[in-house]
Amino acid sequence: MVPWCTTIIPFGRRAMQYHLETIPVWEVMEQKCECPLCALEKKTELEEIDRTLGPSVMEPDVRIRFNKHGVCRTHQQMLYAQQNRLGHALLMDSHVKEQLDALQKLRKKVRADAGVKTGLFGRASAPDAAVDGLRELNAHCVVCEAIAAHMARYRYTFLHLWKTDEHFRAAWKESRGVCLPHLLALLETGRDVLPAAQQRAFAGEGLDFLIDQLTNDEKDLDQFTRKFDYLHKDEPWGESKTAVERSANRLRGRCIGEEPCLKKQRP
Repeated sequence: MVPWCTTIIPFGRRAMQYHLETIPVWEVMEQKCECPLCALEKKTELEEIDRTLGPSVMEPDVRIRFNKHGVCRTHQQMLYAQQNRLGHALLMDSHVKEQLDALQKLRKKVRADAGVKTGLFGRASAPDAAVDGLRELNAHCVVCEAIAAHMARYRYTFLHLWKTDEHFRAAWKESRGVCLPHLLALLETGRDVLPAAQQRAFAGEGLDFLIDQLTNDEKDLDQFTRKFDYLHKDEPWGESKTAVERSANRLRGRCIGEEPCLKKQRP
């Protein structure tokens, strides 16, 4: 009998047990994404947007966090694009009320501090209080913070699988590695979960992948630019048409173009 915390999914010709936390990591590895963690991050972001405007819009804990922190500009745009105007309005109504209350308290503090001198050069403290207060009000996003928490767990799971599962290691060796920002994040997480020798081994493998993939990207970039010279107009495009997207995404994390791993999940 399979324990409640595991399930059976196929990998190649084998049927193996996976803890529920490992399933999303395995799914993106099997899709052979340019960067599996970029795909996980985007998948998580879409799920969090759906959840924020879904039934959870009426859950007290969700409303409390949204009321206090709200979301960043990017995630406001994504919420708006869902075209759930009522759900969005309900969230924003209570959030604006709480922000107004915080701003009124800040204004009261700034006025109380007006004219008070502080510091070596007699700088007024009121502007400092306003800057600090507004910075705090603008510092949070419930969707960004939820994604960050999920991704921290995914990185731990990724490294745990790399450390303990020979099948995952085989899938890793057949992959394209991960982008530069996610390699950095994995190496930082690895300081806490891998012994020193394995940290060095994983860093070496990750850098090998990154250098190999960027070398291919650069060749495709060169081919792409050559195609705009009439002397090379008859040369084949090869994989060069996506070279700009691949190289930018590999160096900065997915930021432009389409994410192939999400085609089946999002039309």
